[in-house]
Amino acid sequence: MNLLTTRFDKFEPFEELTTLRNRLDRLFNRFGENFDEPIYSGNWMPTTDIFETKDNLIIKAELPGMEMRDINVEIENNVLTIQGERKFEEKTEEKGFQRFERAYGKFVRTFTLPPGVAPDKINATYNNGILEVELPKKEEAKPKKVHVDVKKALTAAKAA
Repeated sequence: MNLLTTRFDKFEPFEELTTLRNRLDRLFNRFGENFDEPIYSGNWMPTTDIFETKDNLIIKAELPGMEMRDINVEIENNVLTIQGERKFEEKTEEKGFQRFERAYGKFVRTFTLPPGVAPDKINATYNNGILEVELPKKEEAKPKKVHVDVKKALTAAKAA
C-alpha cells in the first residue's frame, strides 16, 4: 500500500484573468452606456485646515469654482455645518476626448465645536475659492498670563 499520494490539479492560467474581467464588466455596466456623464458626480468632501490662534478657532475650506450663494454655513447645538453643491458645467461645443477629475455634487462637513467657542460671534468670508470661518473664543477660554513672583528658596543646609 502506497501512503504517499500525489494530487494533480488542472492548471488554468487564464481563470483568474477571466474572473477579473467579469468583475470589471459588471462594474462598467453600472455606469450604463453613456460614458459622457461625469463619473465624479455625487457626494464629495472639500479639504479643510483647522487651526487655533490666541483669540480664535479658524476653519479654512477649499471650495474652488463655487459661488458664495451655493455655500451654507450654520451652527446648531454646538455643531458647525458647512454645506453646498458644486454643479457640473458642460460648456464643450465639440465632442472629443474628455477627462473629468474634479468632483461635483453636494457636500456636507460638520465640526463639533469645543466649549470655549462663542458661536454667536461667528464670521465667515469667501475669497478666491477659500471659505474661512472664524470662531472667536469666549473670554474665559482665552489663555491668560499670570506673573508669578519667584523668591529665592532656602537651601536644605540653611534650613537645618
